[in-house]
Amino acid sequence: MKRFLFLLLFILISLPSFAQMADSPERNEGFGPYDKLIIRGATMIDGTGSPAVGPVDIVIEGNRITQIQNVGYPGVPINENRRPQAAEGDREIDASGMYILPGFIDMHAHIGGNAQGTNPEYVFKLWLAHGITSIREPGSFNGMDWTLRHRELSNNNEITAPRIFPYIGFGQGASGGINTPEQARNWVQMINNRGADGIKFFGTRPEIFKAALDEANSLGVGSMTHHAQPRVVYANVEHTANMGLKGMTHWYGLPEALFTDRIIQDYPLDYNYSDEQHRFEEAGRLWKQAAAPGSDRWNELMNHLIDLNFEINPTFTIYEASRDLMAQRRAEWHEKYTLPSLWDFYAPDRRAHGSYWFDWGTEQEVSWKENYRLWMRFVNEYKNRGGLVTLGSDAGYIYKLYGFAYIQEMEMFREAGFHPLEIFQSASINGAKVLGVDHELGTIEVGKLADLVIVDENPQANLKVLYGTGAIRVNENNEAVRVGGITYTIKDGIVFDAKQLLKDVEEMVQSKKDESGYRITQPGLDY
Repeated sequence: MKRFLFLLLFILISLPSFAQMADSPERNEGFGPYDKLIIRGATMIDGTGSPAVGPVDIVIEGNRITQIQNVGYPGVPINENRRPQAAEGDREIDASGMYILPGFIDMHAHIGGNAQGTNPEYVFKLWLAHGITSIREPGSFNGMDWTLRHRELSNNNEITAPRIFPYIGFGQGASGGINTPEQARNWVQMINNRGADGIKFFGTRPEIFKAALDEANSLGVGSMTHHAQPRVVYANVEHTANMGLKGMTHWYGLPEALFTDRIIQDYPLDYNYSDEQHRFEEAGRLWKQAAAPGSDRWNELMNHLIDLNFEINPTFTIYEASRDLMAQRRAEWHEKYTLPSLWDFYAPDRRAHGSYWFDWGTEQEVSWKENYRLWMRFVNEYKNRGGLVTLGSDAGYIYKLYGFAYIQEMEMFREAGFHPLEIFQSASINGAKVLGVDHELGTIEVGKLADLVIVDENPQANLKVLYGTGAIRVNENNEAVRVGGITYTIKDGIVFDAKQLLKDVEEMVQSKKDESGYRITQPGLDY
């Protein structure tokens, strides 16, 4: 068992190195919190699913929302008599014509690591620049102590970072591994005493899985699983949900639970899971082996998971290059914002996780497009029937950059059939519910913490305005210009200039390039 755990952590999934990563520096960014901050004249999308309303003035005292006041109607002057009054020393933000949303929650967000050469400041600033004010850290593989310490630093606003909810990789810190149900229970008690918010599983023997989940649920510790192929036959999504698992990430284990004419995925006879192209090529053929949409088995499983209030965190975006490698490899933000070490990490390499472009071509991409069609249909139907769907990115792999990938995930939710208001629900209140903080976060409501996103364009009409690089528009002079990009991210009442955070990242990247004369080139080419 010990050997299997180490194989999962270091070979199969190649997670960031356990070598101690540097701490994030002391916070030098952001203004506030203020005794009173008034955001004036914004159109509000509150995260509940309600339609946009405005103009509104929002009053924040310290780190909490204390008043939301409708101050007029679109297209007519604001009624000044209805506005909350500012006293001397109060701060104001003129958000006239802008949109305000609840802070986004990335429910699958790794804080980089030594393997990618991505220090925490770089990752945190990219997240905050894209409105991400909270993250679930699945695995916490920079080390339990490191992650728990940075959670406290963030909670105290000593560093520039989103709120961190650590989900510890199952077995991390267990001397000799976890080989019995009793050891599983003891381990869960240990991480609970340390202050962990949850557990990330990759799979284990059923009796150990069941004991760990039973103990976690008795203690109120969250749980999520990447149902890795080396253990999915032991326990697919239906099995683990019945054991008490609270949610899944990615989609492995879901098609397997929908098999009706087989038990095991139809692996080619030369398949080797340690060959990353084998792994991802065959993953792109999995949904075609599952029960058809609308079939009895499809409906039975979906309804059962909904009855269990089971979370699905699909992370569509992390596999997007599988259906269009060139587009993701040439995404416009790589030049300015991707560190040289991360670009090298993405490159084809038989030893690296997510770098599986050994002979990737049209046939693989066509299979993945069909895979997405079926996968997206399941997730959209799950949402339509009342299932709990959250939004996460899993950035840092497969040409996906922190922050930018999260907005790409929103666009893929739209492709799957989600209305933009449903996307913002998944990005805010649904994540808060899973994390058990929906009484504090996830919507813009009086009494809740002031985690907010302000953007100067309508994100419902075009999600691309949420990218740090903005969206393209042709102006009245027939010139292509950029619009959007988040203006302010507010976390815990502290106002961050999102564009300045991006500029900081750009300078970090350029500094690294200047050190060695590095330039981004495409695989097999010198340009």
